[in-house]
Amino acid sequence: MASATDTAKPEPGRRWWARPPASRLGRLILALNLLGLAVLIAGALVLNELRRGLVEARIDSLTTQGELMASLIDQAATVGEPVPALEAARASEILQLLANPGVQRARLFDRQGQVIADSDWIANRVEEGILPPARPRGGPAPPATSGKPRASPGQTALRAEIAGALEGRRVAGVRRADPAGRVVSVSFPIRHVQAVLGVLTVEAGDVDSIIARQRAALVPFILLSIGVTLLSSALLTRLVALPVRRLARAADRVRLSRVRSISLPDLARRGDELGDLTRSLEAMTDAQSERMGAIERFAADVAHEIRNPLTSLRSAVETLDLVSDPDARARLQGVIQQDVQRMDRLVTDISNASRLDAELSREAPQTFDLGRLLDELAGAYGDARREGDPEVLLSRPEGETPVLGREGPLGQVFRNLIENARSFSPPGGSVRLFLTREAGITEVRIEDDGPGIPPENLETVFERFYTSRPRGSAFGGNSGLGLSIARQIVEAQGGTLRAENRVGEAGERTGACFRVHLPPRPAS
Repeated sequence: MASATDTAKPEPGRRWWARPPASRLGRLILALNLLGLAVLIAGALVLNELRRGLVEARIDSLTTQGELMASLIDQAATVGEPVPALEAARASEILQLLANPGVQRARLFDRQGQVIADSDWIANRVEEGILPPARPRGGPAPPATSGKPRASPGQTALRAEIAGALEGRRVAGVRRADPAGRVVSVSFPIRHVQAVLGVLTVEAGDVDSIIARQRAALVPFILLSIGVTLLSSALLTRLVALPVRRLARAADRVRLSRVRSISLPDLARRGDELGDLTRSLEAMTDAQSERMGAIERFAADVAHEIRNPLTSLRSAVETLDLVSDPDARARLQGVIQQDVQRMDRLVTDISNASRLDAELSREAPQTFDLGRLLDELAGAYGDARREGDPEVLLSRPEGETPVLGREGPLGQVFRNLIENARSFSPPGGSVRLFLTREAGITEVRIEDDGPGIPPENLETVFERFYTSRPRGSAFGGNSGLGLSIARQIVEAQGGTLRAENRVGEAGERTGACFRVHLPPRPAS
């Protein structure tokens, strides 16, 4: 009735972040989520570089034009020797000829930072600004402000540019010019030899339109990212959420409709974790179905085995009142006693067999010395040996023989095998135990000098309630569960138990041999 279930566990001693990602669905989820983000980041980086390149290109263009205009103003509008000065009228004419009012704005400032020419004057443009709120009719006049009017941030930045240019260096950058928005501006000193006569400022006010076009160009990337996110959500829903829901409904059918197994072949063929989960659930329900069938068969076998001594016991009890012969009554009482003992052994062995799975699941495998366990068993049988009983002999290598398993159940295995060998050994014979270890595999052989096992029954002897005792053995002394329980325990430990015959030189059977193979202990 035991079923071995292998559960994959993380490798001990390694952190989760040190393990390489092996999840197919995890990689898919990560890739789909990162794809939309990568599209958006790539678009932002590309447009950011484009915007920076456009601004730098505009500054270069303004620099070229401004240097030309400043050179011509210096040559044609400078008067006075040895103290040069800037002729405002002549400079304004040159500015009118060279400026492009439709795209740019050029202004000329004197040494004190006062405007002496402006391309907007030529184009009949005026400064625009927000007026203060109107005073109600008959209301009090607004309070007078002391000092100079407060300058806007754009005017402050322009003054800083002019001040830098008056120091003899070129100043370029992006500033805010209310209400036009941001402008690209370059200021040049009008230099005559070493003297700075004024400042020429050339600016372009189409930066905001350039940025607006860039933002409009970013819209396709945003829409593409949204589409990728929606597509990834739909894929994850189809690939993960819906299959998980199908698995949940299939599990509910097993629970509510008493279906014994889950069958979802389309999901089981998948190569990701959901396919693994589906195959595991199918294997689990199949194992559960087999377990239920084994329980049903076990219950039927138990009923059959108990019915035999009950029938014999009932017949003996009914006959006892009809028999007056003392010898016959004594024989009937002996039959009753044997049937009671047989039922007691059956109930005990059946109880042990039914508790076996629970006991194996409660006790965790541990490393122990198998040689020490066999020494204790051989010593216990030697201390309780009576005259004529078979002797239990042990042969094992020196030192410890560590194995990984459950010491209590394995002790029961070897007791069952020793008891079985002793029951078949002739009086004065021996039961021999051989413990060996080779290539990590531990083997225990239990040999006897009995009649051996018919070749056709080498596997039958491990079936439940199968018993074939030698002539003269006490009737009902064995339930036929010992070898079945032993194999169940050994297989639950990951080992094997098989039976074979010892053969003499002439080919005759000289006894039986049971071999127990235990798997190698995993490296610590």
